Amino acid sequence: MRQFSIVTRINIALACIVTLAVGTMLASYWLSDKTDNDAHAVNVAGSLRMQTYRMAWLTLQHDENQLRIAREQLAQTWQHPVFARFISNNDIANQLERARLQWQGVDVALSQPLVDMAELETVLQVQIQLLEQLVYLIQQDAEQKVRGFRTLQLIALLATVLLSAIVIYWLKVMVEEPLQVLTQGAKRVAMGDFTHRLSIENNDELGTLAHSFNKMNDSIAYMYGNLEQRVDKQTETLKHNNITLRFLYNTARSISEHVPEYIDFKKIIDELKLVVKIDDLELCLFTEDGDKPYMQLVPGVDIVDPCIEQNCGDCLSQAESSSCNNQQYTYALQRERKKFGVLVVRVAKEQKLVMWQQQLLASVADQLALALSLKSEEEQVRRLALMQERTVIARELHDSLAQALSYLKIQVTRLNKATQKDDKATIADVSAELKQGLDSAYRQLRELLTTFRLKVDGSGLLSALQTTVKQLTEQSDLQIRLDYQLSNVPLAPHEEIHLLQIIREASQNAVHHSQGSELKISLQHSSDGISLAVEDNGVGIPQAAEKLNHYGLAIMQERSKHLGGQIQIKARKEGGTGVYFSFTPEYLLQQQMA
Repeated sequence: MRQFSIVTRINIALACIVTLAVGTMLASYWLSDKTDNDAHAVNVAGSLRMQTYRMAWLTLQHDENQLRIAREQLAQTWQHPVFARFISNNDIANQLERARLQWQGVDVALSQPLVDMAELETVLQVQIQLLEQLVYLIQQDAEQKVRGFRTLQLIALLATVLLSAIVIYWLKVMVEEPLQVLTQGAKRVAMGDFTHRLSIENNDELGTLAHSFNKMNDSIAYMYGNLEQRVDKQTETLKHNNITLRFLYNTARSISEHVPEYIDFKKIIDELKLVVKIDDLELCLFTEDGDKPYMQLVPGVDIVDPCIEQNCGDCLSQAESSSCNNQQYTYALQRERKKFGVLVVRVAKEQKLVMWQQQLLASVADQLALALSLKSEEEQVRRLALMQERTVIARELHDSLAQALSYLKIQVTRLNKATQKDDKATIADVSAELKQGLDSAYRQLRELLTTFRLKVDGSGLLSALQTTVKQLTEQSDLQIRLDYQLSNVPLAPHEEIHLLQIIREASQNAVHHSQGSELKISLQHSSDGISLAVEDNGVGIPQAAEKLNHYGLAIMQERSKHLGGQIQIKARKEGGTGVYFSFTPEYLLQQQMA
């Protein structure tokens, strides 16, 4: 269908109005131009009557000179140019010609020597009537032109009003009403009503706009519907991602909080089933050399029995397999070439695990492997620590109580022999030795118990050192001073334990062997590390100190090796013994490596 431009139509309407106005003005100008000299023509025609009377009067006066002048003026009046415009008007032209011919007869009568007054009056009367008729015709012609001009103005006015009304009505129907409909449609769309449709059938730009508006509404409704679906889908995806992240976070937190204690693998697998949206899950945990799981967990199943029907160890070497009915995915719980178990996922044969499911299962398998690895390492660390402590206890028992008991055993042997010989002096001497040995063994046992009970609690190293100083002060007369400058140093727990044991061993040696009056314990911090100094003002350390009290010195040497430091035990120039130890703590080592 051919489209008519609304702009073109408006231009045509404006052109019609302008054409009508211009035509009216031109016609008015033409009519006004035609009536321009009508009044002058009436005056000229009227002057012919006056000049005719004047000719008759001058003839009766016999004034030849004036008569001649009057005749010339009358002749000029008859030839006046104003009468030339009436050539096209037959009535006026004929009347003017009759009046001129009649004047010629009057002029002949006036030229006679003897003028008959009766005849002259008759001729003049006829002439005057002809001139009056001429004036009347000229007046009617002028009035007719004025009436025509008025009629033209009225017709132009009516035509203008009619054309304006038509244009206004057309603009209202073809422009205003469609624009109102478009405006209402736009408001409906702005309020979210994408089902609204416009019923504008105009074959112009507004019709095209309405058609495009309906198409746009359809497109927006379609896009909005798809957008809502996509938003719902993305919202569901975000919710699932949030659940997945929360699950991973809770799993990691559970692992960090419970290692090396018991980890609730059953709870983790049950939650994994809900997150990954797979029903057939199975977690099998193996020993390092075993081929059957010592723990088999299936979501929703309370009874946990090891796998007997199949060799689950084969799962460790198979990443993906399939049977006649389902497909199996396996994720090994492996860390640093050590295998702890396997996470098995079974789905229908036509079903595939999507990428996020595989990544989540792999991540959970890594976290479980990390938890088991940390648990294994912690257990190993505990075993090593227990063995080390047992070694220290055995060595200290051997170097203290064992030697004391051996000494007492020898004294008992002497006592038996003296009893057989009834050697009362020896018996008395041995009894005194036994009493002194038992007192010494008992004192050493209390010291060992105090050492074994020594620990660093939540109050930190400073509190443990203050407790040690208090105990040693109660056991001796030494004045013990503590200079602690490690308040801003983050020491590891094992570093605090080893430092505390070294300080206690050095302090006990000073209490038992220095015979001094003062003991100073100093802990300092520098950019190179931690430095310890335990100094007394006693008799000093002998040359063969290892033989006399080798177990205490050996303990300090072993503790220093654990911290990677160097320890020196030497006599002071000003008197007494000094134990000097320095090492680099872990936090400084990490800074140097970074």
